[in-house]
Amino acid sequence: MDARDFISVGMSAERTLVVAPERTVRHFLPQMPAVYATPMMILEMEMASGDAIAHTLPQGWVTVGTEVNIRHLAACGVGATVRTTSRVIAVEPRVIRFEVAAFDGERKIGDGQHARGLIDVAKFEKLFSGS
Repeated sequence: MDARDFISVGMSAERTLVVAPERTVRHFLPQMPAVYATPMMILEMEMASGDAIAHTLPQGWVTVGTEVNIRHLAACGVGATVRTTSRVIAVEPRVIRFEVAAFDGERKIGDGQHARGLIDVAKFEKLFSGS
């Protein structure tokens, strides 16, 4: 399977969320401030990247995150509306590369690159089923 046959540079998606207490650093570490946690921002970037290409994947195939290179540029608190964007910037036979960013209003709070690997779910699950 070659991702270049069905995924194109420029495909994109965006997600929006309101920062809830469960997505703050304080939720995981009570001594820390109640600001949007970096791992939660990265999760949204990964999900937006998956959203950008999911509709093109053949039946039985998915992508999984394989690389993240992210900068968390600014904090935002509970109640902030965060918009996360992702755009395909390169397609290899089994790897799709994305440019990602996150915004609180017009203020950029994060950016970077993300890569996803193309996998056949049945074959992948067989590796871990003990069969």
